[in-house]
Amino acid sequence: MTHYPYAVAGVLFVAGLYGVATSRSYVHLGVCLNIMQSSTYLLLLAVGYRRDASPPVTQGQPAGTPLTDPVVQALTLTDIVVSVVVLALVLSLALQAHRHAKTVDPEQMRPTRG
Repeated sequence: MTHYPYAVAGVLFVAGLYGVATSRSYVHLGVCLNIMQSSTYLLLLAVGYRRDASPPVTQGQPAGTPLTDPVVQALTLTDIVVSVVVLALVLSLALQAHRHAKTVDPEQMRPTRG
């Protein structure tokens, strides 16, 4: 196993974190959060990878066959669902901000109250 997936996950996370920190739009913030979530998918799948392992279905497999960990796959699917919910929340926030203040830039929204 190489360290390549871990390095790619780290680069994706740092790129997404930089985008979140410098975001000037709620839409851009949602995209950057999605990139950060993608790094967690890659990290989870890299942790659960086993060379020469079969899918976690034991029917028809001989005893002693190495299997991949189904918990990691379930966590990845849960992470995908959380990512979709976070993106929907940020985009609905952007939509409400645009309706109320006619902008999606958080800095331009500071003077508006109420």
